[in-house]
Amino acid sequence: MNRLRIATRKSPLALWQSEHVAGRLRAAHPGLVVELVPMSTRGDEVLDRSLAAIGGKGLFLKELELAMQRGDADCAVHSLKDVPMELEPGFALPAILARADHADAFVSNRFDDLAALPQHARVGTSSLRRQAQLRARRPDLQLLDLRGNVNTRLARLDAGDYDAIVLACAGLQRLGFEPRIRARLEAPEWLPAPAQGAIAIECRSDDADVQALCVALDDVATRICVEAERAMNRALHGSCHVPVAAFAQLDGAHLHLHGLVGSAGDGHLLRAHLGGRGDMPEGLGIEVADKLLAQGARALLDAHP
Repeated sequence: MNRLRIATRKSPLALWQSEHVAGRLRAAHPGLVVELVPMSTRGDEVLDRSLAAIGGKGLFLKELELAMQRGDADCAVHSLKDVPMELEPGFALPAILARADHADAFVSNRFDDLAALPQHARVGTSSLRRQAQLRARRPDLQLLDLRGNVNTRLARLDAGDYDAIVLACAGLQRLGFEPRIRARLEAPEWLPAPAQGAIAIECRSDDADVQALCVALDDVATRICVEAERAMNRALHGSCHVPVAAFAQLDGAHLHLHGLVGSAGDGHLLRAHLGGRGDMPEGLGIEVADKLLAQGARALLDAHP
């Protein structure tokens, strides 16, 4: 196989990620021709409603998966935090690249951090996970919905629609906007989305040739960490409809996982942390989910249908 076609969303960040993967694949396989197949998805097109209201982050994948099924593309590149906990039958993730910055970013033109915001300041985020943690720290804030790509969100901040916004550090850094980060919201005090900062390659599970090419980019340590985070989320039946956060770190053969379930309405947070064996990430994720459920997480999860 000497030619590989990557299906990708058209947003600047998605194109950056796909170009990054294409470059890594060309370097790993000299002579391989890699082409991008940019596509528009419903998640990109419908910006006047929250993702939860229109069907969740899986909307970013569906058109790309259909392109692979039709034979119009060989694989697709995603932010792993946007990939549903259960893949559609017939698809696999042969490569998860080394994770970039996992943290969320506090971005403001006037204020240095969350604590510096005045009473009732306007903060933009479309994430229920971020809303829950913001409410826990600053219940006085006005939390306003914010959709669109990174450039659009920054433009709305610059236009004065918000006093601050919260975005992923990795996206800002990849697009050259790292100077816009005023403060990093760091684990374990503030937890990111499961798998935040990691890029994944998806392909058809029956396409051995494509899998063989992509596996060269797989990062074992990152895969272990994100498998624990995603297993926790899966055990909680989490999605972008619910405020679930997780962050795992590998220390030699030992794995640590912090998990959180919250309420975007009142900022009530439940937290759990466990350590375990690095070769059993899924089991650790399930254990942390069980600890959260024992604290009453189901009531918070059911409050966000």
